[in-house]
Parts: sequence; structure tokens; C-alpha cells
Amino acid sequence: MIEADIILRGHDPKEPIMAHPPETDSDITLREWLQDVTACGKGMKLDFKSLEAVAPSMLLLEKMWGELSQPVWINADILPGPGGQTTPLEPQAFLAAVGTLSSGAVLSLGWTTGWTADADNPGYSWDMVRDMEKVCSVLKHPVTFPVRAALLPQSFSQLKWLLQQSHRYSLTVWTGQKDEFAVQDLLPYREELDKSRIYYDLLDSQRSQLRITSGDRI
Repeated sequence: MIEADIILRGHDPKEPIMAHPPETDSDITLREWLQDVTACGKGMKLDFKSLEAVAPSMLLLEKMWGELSQPVWINADILPGPGGQTTPLEPQAFLAAVGTLSSGAVLSLGWTTGWTADADNPGYSWDMVRDMEKVCSVLKHPVTFPVRAALLPQSFSQLKWLLQQSHRYSLTVWTGQKDEFAVQDLLPYREELDKSRIYYDLLDSQRSQLRITSGDRI
């Protein structure tokens, strides 16, 4: 799956572009990127960093939807999470902007998070998962929750409960470049939850270690 960060260009012509804040410009527009990725057939994950970019991006995506055969994920952090310092996108405004998208698209809805070395990093609290379930319970799309690997050991009960609330829900385990965690800490998720409902966006070395440790493929 190919992932791209999307913002609205900071000057005219204002259109969705591929860039990560604090950048405000790019030589690659979303229109061009969609055409290229559609042609190669790989799955696409659109990661929205600004609310104003969502509606015009959905218009472009809807126009091309008939040409798409690959998975399409729409990602945004919509709620504050453990250690998060950035401001999440307003959930109802974001969901209203993506609501007309085909039900075949997957909504990847997460929390803002942070992780600090040599510190006591809190996990996903009960309030956090309940707030997310309240937002997602009325949706029709499949929903995957991106969750930070380094925060999972202290979050198992909460995330297990969240998955139990709907068959539409899954987890996507990801890691920051500087995060530190023991692969063994992910084993409860492998052993006690439905493996088909957990995706892994990890370094190749971490995926290999998890595969060896758990004794199966991921």
C-alpha cells in the first residue's frame, strides 16, 4: 500500500497536494498522484493533515472511483490520544466530507499520539476508546484504527473491547521511527484476537521478528 500525506496548497491555485506540514507547497498534486497510483494498481492510503483538503480531494477520488480496483484507505487523526501534541481534525466535519465516498473505502480513524524515550508513556484510555466508538458506531464504512505499537502493552483490554463493538472494526499497528518496543508485547494481540482484523505497518525487521516469535505469517 502506498501512503501519501495531503494538504491544500497554501497559495493559488489552491488544490490538494502531496506534502506534510509545515510544508505548504509541492510539485506533486493529488490529481497526478491518483492517476499514477491507479495505473500501478497498488492500494492507496490518503493521510489528511488538514480539514480544508478533504472535500476537494473526495471530489477527485469520486471522479476516478470507477477506474479503481485497488484498496483505498482514508486516514486522519480525529481524536486526542495518549501523549498527542498536535490538534486532531474535527471528527464530524471530517466524516461529513468523506460521507459520500463509496462504502468500499476503508476509513482509518486514529488518535493523535506521542512517545518519549525513558518515560512512562500512557496507553489508550477507556475514555479514548469509548469516545472513538461513539463517533464510529453510526458509520457504514469499514473502520480501521491506527494504533501505536509502543503504546499497545498497556492498552490491550481497551482495544480488545473496541474491536468487539463491531465486525466492521480492525486495528492497524504502526510505529514511529524512533519508537522503542518489544515485539513480544504484541503477542497478546496475535494470540487472543482475530488475526484477520489486525494489520501491521512496521519495519521489515520488526515484521520478521514478530513472524518468528509468533510462529506464523503476518
